Amino acid sequence: MNLTLHAPAKINLSLRILGRREDGFHELETLMVPVPNLYDTLAFTRTNDEAAFSCSRTDLSGSDNLVVRAIRLLEDATGKPLPLRIHLDKQIPSGAGLGGGSSDAAATLQAVNQLYDLNLPDKTLHTVASELGSDVPFFLQTGACWCRGRGEQLEPIDFPHELNILLLRHAIDIPTPWAYQQWAESRERPEFPYAPQPMPWGEIVNDLERPTFQKVLILGHTKRWLLEQPEVEAAAMTGSGSALFALLKESNTEARQQLTHRARTHYGESLWVC
Repeated sequence: MNLTLHAPAKINLSLRILGRREDGFHELETLMVPVPNLYDTLAFTRTNDEAAFSCSRTDLSGSDNLVVRAIRLLEDATGKPLPLRIHLDKQIPSGAGLGGGSSDAAATLQAVNQLYDLNLPDKTLHTVASELGSDVPFFLQTGACWCRGRGEQLEPIDFPHELNILLLRHAIDIPTPWAYQQWAESRERPEFPYAPQPMPWGEIVNDLERPTFQKVLILGHTKRWLLEQPEVEAAAMTGSGSALFALLKESNTEARQQLTHRARTHYGESLWVC
């Protein structure tokens, strides 16, 4: 039995840190939306006894991948082996704040539940997802959500707004734990823009820009550069970075192509743009 699933990326339109919790995590309030046209692809094959995991990026094909860990947790929860052959075609950059690993894990939970007819209720899947990571529960559903607590408390919302988004990423990985650890002691740099940007649904803002821009100056410079471009209505970092998104004023292809060309001319052809 085979199953292929797409695991979409996400962006944080708003990310506020409300303080540090007693359990060591941070209390969050973040508005996350999926990015359906940027996704990883996972191909699952149910087997009798052979389990194997492969990835188009060999550096992500180890046993510590969230895909493998998701299966192990379901095996612990059900008390039985759940052998699968899985291939992950990785398109979402890692270390970018786009949630690729979390999305892959959520897709794996859903695939195993379906392929093995486990009939696990949503509450059980949510509990397992929360053990894997704070963003994983978000990807068990399909729309925009306010996420609170450490990210696992979901409030799905209607989000009728069409977002014309351009994503940019320098070849820099930002470890999420590091960004949160540095948040309390970090300071804004006067040359970079941090102010909330009003939108019909609320404000575009990201508290993790403060520690990340303080250490990785090119990300602060890139956000400022984006806000200076005539096609851009708003811009911010997503998650703990290193990806930034630009909200474009218009959805026409010419505007996207012009901004993409200008960005790569300014920052080099190695700049990832989606």
